[in-house]
Amino acid sequence: MLSWIIAIIIGGVAGWIASMIMGRDASMGIFWNIIVGLIGSLIGNWVGNTFFGVGGPIGEFSLTGFIVAIVGAVILLAIANLVQRGRVR
Repeated sequence: MLSWIIAIIIGGVAGWIASMIMGRDASMGIFWNIIVGLIGSLIGNWVGNTFFGVGGPIGEFSLTGFIVAIVGAVILLAIANLVQRGRVR
């Protein structure tokens, strides 16, 4: 149970930092920051493990895992920006 709480908190902070890096902080609320952080963590761990052999432990806090989560969230937001840019407004 505690690992889920830690994952939600770390995911929310990682999503918030990534949204500030990508300039989307004003358009995202806490719910979307958490979602982006959690999905970004999965993406970051996959990219880190696949290409660089680096990943964070699941269910506990580590600086490496936090940085990987931020990088993954930035990747996710970059993809979202590309998809939104392609839409007709």
